[in-house]
Amino acid sequence: MRKIFAWLAFFGLAGSALIVGAQSKTARIRFVFDNPNLQPASYVIDIGEDGTGHFKSQPGNAPPPDAEGVMPQPFSSDIKIEEPLRSLLFKTARSHNYFNVACESTKVKVAFTGKKALQYAGSDGDGACTFNWSRDQQIMKISDDLIAVAFTLEEGRRLTVEHEHSRLSLDAELESLQDAVKAGRAQQVQNIAPQLQAIIADEQVMERARSRARQLLGGSGGAG
Repeated sequence: MRKIFAWLAFFGLAGSALIVGAQSKTARIRFVFDNPNLQPASYVIDIGEDGTGHFKSQPGNAPPPDAEGVMPQPFSSDIKIEEPLRSLLFKTARSHNYFNVACESTKVKVAFTGKKALQYAGSDGDGACTFNWSRDQQIMKISDDLIAVAFTLEEGRRLTVEHEHSRLSLDAELESLQDAVKAGRAQQVQNIAPQLQAIIADEQVMERARSRARQLLGGSGGAG
């Protein structure tokens, strides 16, 4: 009889642990982008509900150097998504049945801009949808926001390469990034703070470029 009670107690505790584990499962959103005509040709942004996440991109096959001679390279980085974007992402996922919706607008012919997938996984549900363009403005909003995050992270990679090999290119690159921030095409600039800080600290970089980096790091994104 004691053995029976011991086994019941064991299974009861094990079951409780499983329930607690499931309830504490951190909700995550993953955004996958693929367009072989662009650089990078594909990338994945994975974000936890606490804002921590990871970015990973891949260039196309045998990519040519871009206008500044920077060769696209595979890139991977830990990231942190801050408010208000973090809350918007998870609010949209839950209001759209964890992305278990028909994202693609098949009745409207739109030029191909990239295959996009939104995926949600959490203790409250899971789902995914894939699209090129969606009539749903909320879906397109968070998609555009995440593309802007990817743009910023790739800019950070470019700044690192140019800082090492082509300091004279930094001013134009930072000016382009400032314009992108103003237009909303670049977001979550805090994720490239180390690259901007390195430029600011380097006295061999022209002062105008260092000033632009300060403005970006300070959150103004203003023109120099």
